[in-house]
Amino acid sequence: MSFVMEGNHTQTEFMLLGITDSPLAQTPLFVLFLLIYIVTLVGNFGIIILVRVSPSLHTPMYFFLTHFAFTDICYSTVISPRLLADLLSEDKTISFTGCMMQFLMFAFFAVSECHLLAMMAYDRHVAICQPLLYVTIISSRVCWQLVASSYLFAFPSAIIFTWCVFGGSFCGPNRIDHFFCDVVPVLKLVCSDMHNSERVIFAFVTINVVGTSVVILLSYISILCTMLRMCSAQSTVRVFHTCASHWTAVSVYFGSAFFMYLQPSSSHGSLDKVASIFYAVVTPMLNPFIYRLRNKEVKGALVKCGGRLFNGWQHRRVVSSRT
Repeated sequence: MSFVMEGNHTQTEFMLLGITDSPLAQTPLFVLFLLIYIVTLVGNFGIIILVRVSPSLHTPMYFFLTHFAFTDICYSTVISPRLLADLLSEDKTISFTGCMMQFLMFAFFAVSECHLLAMMAYDRHVAICQPLLYVTIISSRVCWQLVASSYLFAFPSAIIFTWCVFGGSFCGPNRIDHFFCDVVPVLKLVCSDMHNSERVIFAFVTINVVGTSVVILLSYISILCTMLRMCSAQSTVRVFHTCASHWTAVSVYFGSAFFMYLQPSSSHGSLDKVASIFYAVVTPMLNPFIYRLRNKEVKGALVKCGGRLFNGWQHRRVVSSRT
């Protein structure tokens, strides 16, 4: 079956070949990815709730972090449920519209995360390099404007990106050698000339990934220069601990993104699925642990919340025993 798009015959559905075709591996992989997805949801929702209920975390840095956790939840949810369903199902077909919408949402949240990471780096730059002006520069209004701009910029980028990938003619095979509708495996099925679309895709990836990484790099160069001017070793250590969690998240996210999207199409091979699993499934799970384990403020807020919950439970237990 096929339908016409701008005069070109196009597939109405695709088949996702998934991670593996081995029946013996599918059940263990289902259990593994289900656990990863559950931990992702619990960890990121936990970060959002912790920031909401802890007055000590009501700062711009953690405001950005809650939105970063939110995009991680959405980013993972676009991919993981479909991945889990396909591991247990023999029917791995996905409609053309479903495939396109999956990629659109994936691109939207991926671009949003790039900009949120850049904003978090800028926030650390102002906090460390211009501490006296921090409250003025990074006000509550500015925080909302920055977050809104990340979503507003991501939306048209995702639409253009999606049109470039799915706007061609799919008149040949319909088997996508991947576990979700990603750029490279989908473009391999296009019959029409995609040189112009590939240039636009590369330009948008460059603007969003390289552009935001440059902002992050410049922010950290400025932070490093400020650290070198500090006389106190204690201040230097404090600055390092403040930035360590964010820098770890940046390295994990952008490292995998550079590997997947900024290499020649001829270089893509068997490692693509491994890299995709890492940045699309594993990375959203790791981020809450990165910010919890490497950030004293988050660990302190966790201890306080745990103490309040324990004291409340003890109080209710005493009251119930008296009655």
